Amino acid sequence: MSIMATNPDLRAQTLVSSYVRAGYTPIDPPVVQPAEPFLDLSGEDIRRRMFLTSDPHGRELCLRPDLTIPVSRAYLASPAAGIAAGFCYLGAVFRHREGLAAEFLQAGIESFARADKAAADAEMLALGLEATTLYGLAAPEIRVGDVGLFSAFVAALDLPPVWKRRLIKDFNRKWSLAHDLDQLALAGASGPPEYQGVLAALAGSDPKAAHHLVTDLLSIAGIAAVGGRSVAEIAERFLEQAALGAGTRLPRETRALIERFLAVRGDPDEAAGELRRLAADAKIPLGPALDLFETRTGFLAARGVDVRTIQFSTAFGRGFDYYTGFVFELHDARAKGPLIAGGRYDGLLTRLGAREPIPAVGFAASIEELAACGGNP
Repeated sequence: MSIMATNPDLRAQTLVSSYVRAGYTPIDPPVVQPAEPFLDLSGEDIRRRMFLTSDPHGRELCLRPDLTIPVSRAYLASPAAGIAAGFCYLGAVFRHREGLAAEFLQAGIESFARADKAAADAEMLALGLEATTLYGLAAPEIRVGDVGLFSAFVAALDLPPVWKRRLIKDFNRKWSLAHDLDQLALAGASGPPEYQGVLAALAGSDPKAAHHLVTDLLSIAGIAAVGGRSVAEIAERFLEQAALGAGTRLPRETRALIERFLAVRGDPDEAAGELRRLAADAKIPLGPALDLFETRTGFLAARGVDVRTIQFSTAFGRGFDYYTGFVFELHDARAKGPLIAGGRYDGLLTRLGAREPIPAVGFAASIEELAACGGNP
């Protein structure tokens, strides 16, 4: 495992050694990575914070801005792909950060293909709390959310499928989600004026025929790819805009229900009770998602976590497209950002090329923030 020679803090190595004893295999993916997975899976917003270059063939490369995607790619390329496996790491990542060093250390865990999702989620938070304890931080602020709950809630609403996909996709970007709700409340989204005639003609047409038409038009125009997206992906995006602009209006009571859902907060037990009341009032089937949520809470309690100290919010997300379920952050008032952050990303590995969905969950610890808030060893 590669550990930066400039790192004087032996607690970081002690931390990762404890992960090895817990059964996680050390891994150190290459520092230089293909840029496309980060841009595609973390959102284009990350581009301005990445260190980008290209190879002699023009393929865009980057210094790894985090380790979740590199570890996931390494797992998929290994003989363990598709089999339950866990990895731990301590390594440098590289991001432009205002007023801070662009190179910094992360330690963490990525766990793949575990079927016991609630137990795996609870293990990540418990191990994250052990890291703060190692650095002398006895009571970090624990913030928790659940993208899966929001997805289950939206899936049960009476909305066109394209809008359900859009709301779920934008959940982790609060300004985008608020914008979506405003668009739905007004009259649906609008595309650029120069495309309105085409979008209007496509709206409501047979999806397969429309897709073939747009693909053919792009091919005739000589467009093969734009920004790493294929012709098929460009056509899909164009048709999504047609559907979003089809004049769908969000009923006032539906928006009120969404806002009621997003206002739920408290400790996990309080939140679960309030969500069950909401589901009963609105006749929305949230049972399986809430069962998983409450099972996770039980596993956390079994691991000695005082669940009354957890600050759960249905509106809490982490700003990355790939999270699909449980998400969390550990904070300290003295830190500039999260001490530890992570969550469940069950959809990531198929987007990286896996043939079948593979459950995955993990977290990363900022050694810089832990050391700053924990003081000298």
